[in-house]
Amino acid sequence: MNAMKNKVQLIGHVGQEPEVKTFGEGKKVANITLATNDYYINAKGEKVEDTQWHKVKAWGKVADVIEKYVTKGKEICIEGKLTYSDYLDKDGVKRYVTEVVANDILLLGK
Repeated sequence: MNAMKNKVQLIGHVGQEPEVKTFGEGKKVANITLATNDYYINAKGEKVEDTQWHKVKAWGKVADVIEKYVTKGKEICIEGKLTYSDYLDKDGVKRYVTEVVANDILLLGK
């Protein structure tokens, strides 16, 4: 059961070109946004598309794959865990960030 704790799997389309940064000794981090779509029927009987945007961060080899093969619009599957952090913005207001830290990626489509 431990393997199922804090596990996220998402399939969606990349919303922007990946942002990849390299640190000392070749350590890499990649940041992307991933759009997932869900559909439901509203009270009027109309089909409605609901798009959710997710911040995704990847390190090491997964970041290398993203840098080489992932572009805006590409459909991918990621697996990882949810993380939460906070910071103070320039006005001193506390802001909260939820991200998925990807530990695996699967390239889908063409």
